[in-house]
Amino acid sequence: MSESKSPPVSADRNEVGGSHAPSFASFIPPNRSPVELTFRAILLGSVLGIVFAASSVYLAVKVGMTVSASIPIAVLAIAIFRALGKGSILENTIVQTTGSAGESLAFGVSAALPALLFMGYSIDLSHAFFTSILGGVLGVLMMIPLRYGLIVKEHGNLTYPEGTACADVLIAGETGGTNARTVITGFIVGGLYKFLYSALRLWHEVVGTALSWVGKGPGGETVTKGYVGGSVSMEVSPELLGVGYIIGPRVAGITFAGGVLSYLVLIPLIAFFGAEATGTLGAPPGTPPIAELSPDGIRNAYILYIGAGAVATGGLVSLLRSMPTIIGAFRRAIASLRASKTGDDLLRTEQDLPITWVLGGIVVLVLVVWLVPVLQVNAVSAMLVVLFGFFFVTVSARITGELGSSSNPISGMVVATLLIVALVYLFLGWTAPDDRFMALTTAAIVGIAASNGGTTAQDLKTAYLVGGTPWKQQVALFAGVLTSASLIGLTLVVLNDGPTQILPERLPTATVTSISEDTRTRRAFAWDVTPASLEARGVSLDAVANALFPSGYLVEEQDGELLLTSFSADASLAGLSSLAITGHGRIGELGALTEAGDTLFREAFVRDAGEAPIGQYLVDGEDRIAYLIDPGIGGRVSEYAGHKLVRYDAPKARLFSLIIDGILAQQLPWTLVLIGVFIALMLELAGVSSLPFAVGVYLPISTSAPIFVGGAVRWFVDRVRGRGGNSEFSPGVLLSSGYIAGAALIGVAVQFLTIGFPSFPSLVNLPERLGGVFAFLGGGSASHPLLSQLFAIVMFSLIVGLLLRTGLRGESAAEAPPPADRT
Repeated sequence: MSESKSPPVSADRNEVGGSHAPSFASFIPPNRSPVELTFRAILLGSVLGIVFAASSVYLAVKVGMTVSASIPIAVLAIAIFRALGKGSILENTIVQTTGSAGESLAFGVSAALPALLFMGYSIDLSHAFFTSILGGVLGVLMMIPLRYGLIVKEHGNLTYPEGTACADVLIAGETGGTNARTVITGFIVGGLYKFLYSALRLWHEVVGTALSWVGKGPGGETVTKGYVGGSVSMEVSPELLGVGYIIGPRVAGITFAGGVLSYLVLIPLIAFFGAEATGTLGAPPGTPPIAELSPDGIRNAYILYIGAGAVATGGLVSLLRSMPTIIGAFRRAIASLRASKTGDDLLRTEQDLPITWVLGGIVVLVLVVWLVPVLQVNAVSAMLVVLFGFFFVTVSARITGELGSSSNPISGMVVATLLIVALVYLFLGWTAPDDRFMALTTAAIVGIAASNGGTTAQDLKTAYLVGGTPWKQQVALFAGVLTSASLIGLTLVVLNDGPTQILPERLPTATVTSISEDTRTRRAFAWDVTPASLEARGVSLDAVANALFPSGYLVEEQDGELLLTSFSADASLAGLSSLAITGHGRIGELGALTEAGDTLFREAFVRDAGEAPIGQYLVDGEDRIAYLIDPGIGGRVSEYAGHKLVRYDAPKARLFSLIIDGILAQQLPWTLVLIGVFIALMLELAGVSSLPFAVGVYLPISTSAPIFVGGAVRWFVDRVRGRGGNSEFSPGVLLSSGYIAGAALIGVAVQFLTIGFPSFPSLVNLPERLGGVFAFLGGGSASHPLLSQLFAIVMFSLIVGLLLRTGLRGESAAEAPPPADRT
C-alpha cells in the first residue's frame, strides 16, 4: 500500500485503555528502514525552528502567549522536500521534530527572563543562552526514560492531540502542496505588511482616540469634556490578528473584555476620583499626581499592578484546578517508568538512547548549572532545578498527552516553582537582589524544561505513530535545542535593545543599588537660540524635540543654555545641522551650532524601590542619576516628544517579578495588587476563566483589540462552515500561522537593523523623507489626524479580508486540531 493512499493514523487508533495493544502497527513497520536522520533534515528543521522560535519570542514578550508551530513545520517540511525531490516520511518527521523542539524553548525564555528588567537587571546574552540550552536539554533528558511508559504503554489512553495531528499530516503527504502554499502566502503577506508600516511608516501602527476633548466652560475657562480618561485603540497587526484566529472567539473575547475593563472602566474611574488628588495614592515612588497623567500614564502607574495581581491569581487558580491531574499524572508516569523495557534486542522502533547517557547528562547538567558564573546559581538551587525539572517535565508530558498543549499550564508550573523557591530562600534568609536573580534563573530553567518536555512527548508520539526510530528522534530533539538556543537569547536581547531609549531623568538625591563599569558617551551641541527667540519665529521647543527625536537627538536645557544631545556614535555637527523642522527650515538655519564636548556617564541599577523606580540609569561623575535607560521590554515611558515608543509588555515576566519581589523584597503596592486578585476571584465565581481576562487587563487595549478581531473572524468562519472551533485543521489556521511568523520575523529584523545601523529608522521613514501624500496619510508626526487613521484601518481590512476568504474557501485536507496557544 502506498503512503499517499493510506488512511490517516486517526482512523486506526486503539480505543481500549491500559497497556500497549499488540495489534497496533506503525505506518512504517519496524523491519523497514527508510532514510531518516539526514543532515538536510536536521538543517531544515533547525532553520524552521529558529524562524518559528523568533516569532514565538516576539509574541511572548508582546502578549504573553505563543502558538505551537508543529503543524506548520510538518507542512513546510513536506513541501520543501517535495520541491527538492521527495523525501521519506521519516525524514519529514525529523524536520518537524527538530523544528518544534527549538520553538518550544521560546515560551520559557521569553516569559521568564524579561522579569530581570523589572527587577533592575539587564538581559545578558550569555545568561539567556545558558538558561535556554540547559532547560531544553533537561526537558529532553527527562523524557527519554519516560517514552516507553507514556507513549507506548499508554497508547490507548494518551492521545497527544497535536502529536497525532502531525502524524496525520505527515501520512497524508499529498496535502503538502496546497497547505504549504497557504502558510507561505501568510508568511509573505504578513511580513510585507509589517515592513510597510513598521519600517517604511506608510501607515500608523496603532489607531485610536481618547473619548474626551478640551473645550470651553460656562465662564470661558478651559475644561475637559466627554468621558475623561477613556480611550480606545487598536494595533493594525497581522501577527495579533493571527493569534486571535488561532485561539478562537471565546478566549479572544475574554481577553478583549479585560482590556475594556482597564481602558473604559478602571482608568476613567481612577481619573475621576483622582482629579483633585495631589499625592500618588499608593503608586510607586516618583509617580506624578493623577491629574497630570494621561490614560497610558495611569495604566503604567496603577493598572499594571492590578493586572499583575489578576494574572497571578488566574495562574494559581489554573494550577490548583490542575493539581488532581498533576498528582495523578506524576503517579502514573512513575509507575510507567518502573515498567520501562530494558535490553538490547529491541526493534528499531523501540530503541532509545542509553539510560547511562541520560544519567550522565543529568550529572553534567547539574554541574554546569552550578558552576557557570553567569547563572549565579548555588548548589542548592542547582539541585532544585533537577528536582522540579523531573517533576514538571513528567507532569507536562502527561497533561499534554491527556488534554493537549492548550491545557498545559506551563505558567502555573513556573509560578509554583517560584513560590516554593522564594519561600525556601526566605526561610534561609536569602533576600538580597542577587538571591532574587538566582530564584528567577532557577524557575526559568524549570519552566523551559517543562515546556520542552511536553513538546518532546508530542514529537515522540508522532514518531511512534509513523514508525520513527526513537533514538534518532531524540538526537534530532537535542539538535533542535542546541541550534535554537543559540539564537533565542539573541532575539530577546535585540527586541529589548532595539527600542531602548535613553531619556533625561534628573534625580540628584536618589541612590542607586549598583554601578557597573559600562559607560555611555553623550555628545552635546550648544544651540545659539533661546526658547523665547524660537517662539517669536513660531517654533516651539516641543516641535524641535518632535523633529529631532527620530534621529536620536534630545533637547535639553542646562545652565540657561539649550543643548542638543545624543548618545549615538553617528551624531555629528553636520548631520544635526541638516535636520529640518517641517515648515521652519533646518536646525542650523534657526541658530548657530557648536560642539559642546563629550561627557562620560556610567550605567547604574536601582533594585529596591525608593526615590527612583526600579530600573537602569546613567549616573554622572558624582553618581547622580541623570538619564533613564528605558528598555524596549517593560519600559515605563510609552511616548516621548510626541512619538509613540515601541514597547513590549511581557505580562508573564511582570507576574514572575511580582512573585519574587512580593516574597523576598516585600515592596509592592499591595492595595493595587489585591484589587487584581479579587477581580480574578470574582470572575472565577461567575464561571469565567480568569487568566485570559487578567492578561487582557494587563495588556494595552490596542493589543487585545486585533486579537478580538481575529477571534471574530474565526467565529464567523466556523459558523458558516458548520464546524467547531477546534475540530478543523483549517486553511485559516495555516494562513494565521504564516501571518504570525512573517510579521514577527520582520519585527525582529527591524530591531536588528536599528541596533546595527542607528540611522536606519530615519533613512527608511518615507513620510519624513518624501513628504506629500506619504506624510499626509503615513505614520509620521505630520499626518492628518483622521484620514491617516482611516487609511490604516483600510489597510488592516485587506489582511482581515484575506484571512476571511481563506478560512471560508480554502481546502481542508486533513482533520486535526489546530496549533494550540500556550498560556
